[in-house]
Amino acid sequence: MSNVRNSVAITDEMRDLIKEPLWKEEHLGAAIPDVRHACSMCLPTWQTVIDYEEGRDRVMRSLQAGYPRFVFHPDVAALFAEVREEYAASDQDVMVYPTREAAQRAQRYLELNDTKAIEIKNFKSVYVLLFHKDNFEQAKLFWRYTGEGVSSRLAQRIVENQDVPELATNARTEMARFFRSDEQYVHLWQTGMSAIFAVHRFVCAERSGRKTLQVEFPYVDSLRTQQSFGVGVVFLANCQGEDLRIALERIREREFAAVFAEVPANPMLKTPAIIELSKACQASQTLLVVDDTVASHYNVDVLKYADVVTTSCTKWISGKGDVMAGSTRINPDSPFAKQLNIYFDDENPAGSTLAEEDAQVLLGNIVGFEKRMQKVNKAGEAVADFLNSHPAVEDVYYPKYTTPELYDSLKTEKGGYGGLISIVLKNQKKTPTVYDALELTKGPSLGTEFTLVSPYTMLAHYEELDWAEAHDVSRNLIRFSIGTESPDYLIDVIGNALDLG
Repeated sequence: MSNVRNSVAITDEMRDLIKEPLWKEEHLGAAIPDVRHACSMCLPTWQTVIDYEEGRDRVMRSLQAGYPRFVFHPDVAALFAEVREEYAASDQDVMVYPTREAAQRAQRYLELNDTKAIEIKNFKSVYVLLFHKDNFEQAKLFWRYTGEGVSSRLAQRIVENQDVPELATNARTEMARFFRSDEQYVHLWQTGMSAIFAVHRFVCAERSGRKTLQVEFPYVDSLRTQQSFGVGVVFLANCQGEDLRIALERIREREFAAVFAEVPANPMLKTPAIIELSKACQASQTLLVVDDTVASHYNVDVLKYADVVTTSCTKWISGKGDVMAGSTRINPDSPFAKQLNIYFDDENPAGSTLAEEDAQVLLGNIVGFEKRMQKVNKAGEAVADFLNSHPAVEDVYYPKYTTPELYDSLKTEKGGYGGLISIVLKNQKKTPTVYDALELTKGPSLGTEFTLVSPYTMLAHYEELDWAEAHDVSRNLIRFSIGTESPDYLIDVIGNALDLG
């Protein structure tokens, strides 16, 4: 994680990343999209990804934005600087949180890791955690794993001395309508990870003493949260066949406080046996938590099997890449529904921890959701079919090909297979060459209306590549988040790059 320069590329005419993708060396560090509150940045070549992971100046000084849990947005960095000047001694540093409760959780995290946080101070409606500057890296881990940090829009208002409105109040009603859910069972959080963290806090508070179970290889920080808080996690990276049978038996024996799953899992696009897991969890009164971010609720219906569903609304639901948000939806028929509602209402009495302006941007972005997903499903499946038959491609990971019977059992009537595809080339030494040649926008994140490509394992697991490969996740994996472009265009562009492989 890094600070970025206090400047963001803002133009009178926003670059259309569908027609003009950011993929060349000259685009290094550009905000994706080119708006002030962009949620990603361009890493156009394999070497720039390595240099980013190793913190090389040529990349870090070029960043105009970044994924906000990993890279401090310029407005957040400016707020940190203002707070340091106001409160911090020469040997101190700061983190800023939107609520006192989040700051207190960060304080407890530091103390549990043998790091003493100095104190919490109020500053213009937000809360400042002061700690010794030697512990900055440890403090950043809490910011990253939990997603509870102050948002860039909120930071901007504070730095510019604007009035800071109360947390969003109408967003919960609108998002419940969007999800076709009862409002009392929907809660909004400032990021997808903060939604997952809220559920995990419930597990730790109400079902303490037992580990959680993670089935299938998940998004990196979903696992990190379970490893870093509570009593730990049992991780089954390949929960199929005999491993699934043993997992179901352990669940029925009430070994776990909760089971966490993704539909489908990111980045290998496997779908866990949700229906079987649900039956085992119901029989043993074990909480089942399912994240549907990768597919979205348009494509799969997992709420009827889960006790609670988490979603990163930053991704397909927003589709624009310009706002961070997350949600939890409680299954009203779950035996845990009352407990979950009481816990979330106590932690999140307004029903949303989103800053008002973030909520308004999200509500504006959801207007085109269904049409966006229809185009994404069509293009995603066409590209996956093309990749599956291409001679340069060894493996294609996509719900249509990866555990399709399990995915199809959860698919909605109008649903498709989504836009996330991972591949590994037959000649893996050619992976950097192919990645560099892709004339598509390249950077972290997924779920944008424009196609976004990333060397996922290199970005998510750079410091543990051998560990990832031990779980069958290649360091040379390329992940495509397919957008709304025409399938023919995408196949042509990707085909041209694959010709070099």
